[in-house]
Amino acid sequence: MQQIEQLAKILLAKKNRRWIAVGVLIITVLLVAHFFFSNPQYIEQLAHVSPSVIVLVILLNIPATVALAWAYYAILQLCGKPIAMKENILLTAYSSIINFFGPLQSGPGVRAVYLKTRHKVRIRDYMLATLVYYAFYATFCALFLLVGTRPWWQTALGLLVVAGFSTCVIGWFIRRDSKRGEKGAPSAFAFRRSTLIALAIAVLLQITCNASYFYVELHAVNPSISISQAISYTGAAGFSLFVSLTPDAVGFREAFLIFSQQLHHISTADILNANIIDRGSYVLYLVLLLLFTLSVHARDRLQLRNWRHPGTTKESV
Repeated sequence: MQQIEQLAKILLAKKNRRWIAVGVLIITVLLVAHFFFSNPQYIEQLAHVSPSVIVLVILLNIPATVALAWAYYAILQLCGKPIAMKENILLTAYSSIINFFGPLQSGPGVRAVYLKTRHKVRIRDYMLATLVYYAFYATFCALFLLVGTRPWWQTALGLLVVAGFSTCVIGWFIRRDSKRGEKGAPSAFAFRRSTLIALAIAVLLQITCNASYFYVELHAVNPSISISQAISYTGAAGFSLFVSLTPDAVGFREAFLIFSQQLHHISTADILNANIIDRGSYVLYLVLLLLFTLSVHARDRLQLRNWRHPGTTKESV
């Protein structure tokens, strides 16, 4: 944590902010261009897909992003540091873009540094709240993976295993955190019942939206695929989040989906074709999201120019 704080202090020093802003813009443009040049199949494949399918997938990504923003808002409520919803939506959009085009799923790191610097959100509180989010996410993914294809007792057993493991991880983190306090930043985290319910609903809505556009993509490549298969497919795809080291878990998601074929019974060819549609449509969606953030002056709305290190006495704007 100390290393992250020191890095934030260097990056957000007044003399460095202007160059960093220019650098971030240039790097973002280069990453997007590199992605398109390195993966031309995403655009080429879309040329053979009905435009209505692409439009529908893009539209279904909108409520998924809104659900994600709601989940992030609940995470900050657990941390005792809620922020304005407009700022949260803009930050969600920006971190989603960085998370895809940046290295090693860097969106959460961008959010953590921003929230630490601008809103003094304790890093360990944010990590604990994020673990709670992941616990709900993993549990609902297990539910989706099993509920449509396996007997009820296997579904219940799977949920108990995932929920039990998640609880152990959260308990381990709390015990570890109690022994290593963050200097100068007392914990504001609390397991608020209403917030936990809101977070669970937001995560469930997010995964349901994912299932909706996955079904559209799968139905486009194979109309015989059922809704229950798409639900199971969504659960398997969701688990790739926990090992994704590439943009949008490229390669990892396919591996999870192929490994779980005995549950959703979707062929390898359909998996690969559907994922090309998914990622091609998602890249277009992120481009639109980038245009949205630029059109509403996200950089100024988030006041990136006015970030201050938490240790300074000058008030953040």
